[in-house]
Amino acid sequence: MQRRVPSESKVQMSENTHPEILVVDDDGMSRRVLARLLNAAGYNCLVSKDGSEALGMIHERPPSLLLLDFDMPGPNGAEVLRRLRSDNDPAVAQIPAIMLTAHGSEQSEVSCLQAGADDFVTKPVNASVLRARIETQLRLRSMRQQVEQQNDELEKWRRDLERDLAAARLTQQSLIPQKPLVMPGWQVATCYRPVIQVGGDIYGWLRMKDGRILFWIADGTGHGAAAALLTTLAKLLFHYGSIEHDTPTSLMEAVNHDFRSIFGARSFMTAMCVALDPGTGHAAMVGAGHPPLLIFRHDGTTQSIGSVAPPLGLKQCKFTETPVDLKPGDAFLLYTDGILRWGKNERRGRAPDQLEKVLRPSASSAEALLKQVLAQTAPENPPNPAPDDVAAIVVRREGRQ
Repeated sequence: MQRRVPSESKVQMSENTHPEILVVDDDGMSRRVLARLLNAAGYNCLVSKDGSEALGMIHERPPSLLLLDFDMPGPNGAEVLRRLRSDNDPAVAQIPAIMLTAHGSEQSEVSCLQAGADDFVTKPVNASVLRARIETQLRLRSMRQQVEQQNDELEKWRRDLERDLAAARLTQQSLIPQKPLVMPGWQVATCYRPVIQVGGDIYGWLRMKDGRILFWIADGTGHGAAAALLTTLAKLLFHYGSIEHDTPTSLMEAVNHDFRSIFGARSFMTAMCVALDPGTGHAAMVGAGHPPLLIFRHDGTTQSIGSVAPPLGLKQCKFTETPVDLKPGDAFLLYTDGILRWGKNERRGRAPDQLEKVLRPSASSAEALLKQVLAQTAPENPPNPAPDDVAAIVVRREGRQ
């Protein structure tokens, strides 16, 4: 199939530096006039004598723009455009097309646009009008390509972000205990619900040098991969600190010192720990800017113990222990402030003292108690998206209620 008309080859220019325009017209004189005009305007011009030839040329090498005669034998301009617009290749289907028509009627204009033309020019062609409309369509094409490129880049960024979040989620899941601690005479129940794949909450437990079990929970700033890194750091600091320190106060002071040394008071996290002697039920609580510890007594009463020290990472300070005595049937709740942000049918969050008033559950197990707490404060299917991560640990001493 002939791709270029030899007698018109002199008007073709470098394909590397100029937009390429394909002129499709069954009239040889019209093709030559248009080719010279486009050459003078600085375009690289290809020509075709009919619609069938033009379709083959376009599929072999899509031009920057198409100048298409409306009235041609065989596939006319409207039919050529309909085939192009339905093509599966976007590079073909989205080629800007200006229809050339000898009819100046309104119906002719409508027919051109309905066929898929981006614009039309009436014959005899006015050179200034044609150049202006070509430039307009080429600008629009360039803008569309820029938008498509930006969309492609955004899509790549989204895929990369999802991969990063998936990796962060797997890392964080490996840090958070997947099964509750088995401790004779005690029951432990846990909950972790990040807003997105990963969150800024973390909890855990470890055995101290004196045999006590230290339950700890922390809430870092933010969400996403950065927050997941904070939680990773928190677990490392608590576990390495437990090797060298044998009291919850000295451990919390060490974690605070290391956290502040790393971030220089530019970041912080709230934290709380409870050192529990499983044999006696005696415990000691230390808090750093964290929501109060809630204690549920076997007689149905509740008690809260607030943090005295500021959040970890803000300044060097001394921490103090608050003693807690847990009788059979008693339980305590460690939680992050995501629980305070939501009520079951509320848009507003609760203050810690309000939370204590509404939480007076009676449950026979730590798991049942945690479910009752979450039902009142952080339902699984809220009417609006959860505003914050939720993490909680319930530790209950078995025995009479």
